[in-house]
Amino acid sequence: MLAGLLDAGHLMPVDALPDTVRTHAGAAGFTDVLIYVADLGHHALHLLAGPDGPPPGAERELRIEGTSPGRAYQRGRLTSAAPQEEPGTDWWVPLVDGTERIGLLRLRSAHEDARAREDADRLAALVALLITTKRTSSDTLARLVRTEPMNVAAEMAWNLMPPRTYADGRVVISAVMEPTYQISGDVYEYALDGPLVHLTLFDAMGHDNAAGLCGALALGACRNARRQGCDLAAKGAAVESALVEQYGHRRYVTGVLATLDTRTGMLSWVNHGHHPPIVIRGNRWVSHLQCPPAHPMGTDLHLPSAVCREQLQPGDRVVLYTDGITDARRRDDSEFGVERFTDFLIRHHADGLPVPETLRRLMQAVLDYHDGQLQDDATVLMCEWLGDALRDTDPAADLTGLPLHGLEGAPDITVDPGSGAS
Repeated sequence: MLAGLLDAGHLMPVDALPDTVRTHAGAAGFTDVLIYVADLGHHALHLLAGPDGPPPGAERELRIEGTSPGRAYQRGRLTSAAPQEEPGTDWWVPLVDGTERIGLLRLRSAHEDARAREDADRLAALVALLITTKRTSSDTLARLVRTEPMNVAAEMAWNLMPPRTYADGRVVISAVMEPTYQISGDVYEYALDGPLVHLTLFDAMGHDNAAGLCGALALGACRNARRQGCDLAAKGAAVESALVEQYGHRRYVTGVLATLDTRTGMLSWVNHGHHPPIVIRGNRWVSHLQCPPAHPMGTDLHLPSAVCREQLQPGDRVVLYTDGITDARRRDDSEFGVERFTDFLIRHHADGLPVPETLRRLMQAVLDYHDGQLQDDATVLMCEWLGDALRDTDPAADLTGLPLHGLEGAPDITVDPGSGAS
């Protein structure tokens, strides 16, 4: 099954994926296979249909909140689906590329044993990989995951930034950003360089496409400098140089540039006129890391760039955020605030939710607090240091809701009974 699908994937447009998957899945006893992908805002799952349209009776859209497929997506667990008239077992199977949540498969299995569940999980992993390899060149997928028009700044940002979730045995990294389709100047990045994890969060001045251009230039300059071996202070200087060359002193960017050495847990960072990083320890203790701030990049004020350091403990979470999170206001002018922000992260982590799901719910809470309309970009980039053991991936799998079934030492798949799509 997998070999045939993998071979077919080399010369296959994304439009042919649904029919091709159904053809090859039959070899493992799977029928009625449907592919759903999540929209950019993580509000609903949308059916990827072939050239002939959706199969009869297939739902085009499934809500994430309060549904059986939504629970499978939120928790990363194979979940039973509503039974159909024909014999067989129906499942929702998470589509995950690495640790990035893509969507779900719905399928019917002729068997209900551990081998069938393992095959379903591996089929979903390959489908997720194929979707990921096709999406950078597919307008079909780009349109499918959008629920409203996207501005130019958001078009640039989502194509510049890395996937919203990454994990290995040493770290779990996850990010969230709103408003999804009307981004102005926020951009984030993380990158791995051997044992080093680079974290970057920028907030460009303004709320227009010019702010988006400024943020994109800052991210490109930072990335270019980092890949030439520049340290934290030099990366900030490179961003400033690019901004001043392009805009004079008319535009600026605030931000935090950080590096985590996963061998030791030493976090180093530079603050350019931005909110300081937060460290959450033991899911109880919160620390706002203090560091003499340098000037916003682009202002050329010649303030020194102090590189500050903090020794982390395994399990510590470093949180970078922009002011759209904490400054979100109700009509009575009350702010969402830092305390409410950190308390939300602590409470939902204690609930055992995967990190990406915690951040998805956080952003929904921020939007609800602001009556669904943010006045500024709101972005969170969170990195949890697990330790220096690259091969011990079980903690990272638990934190990201990653199915590891079928791997040596992995737990058996638990089928979470659901109540159908609605």
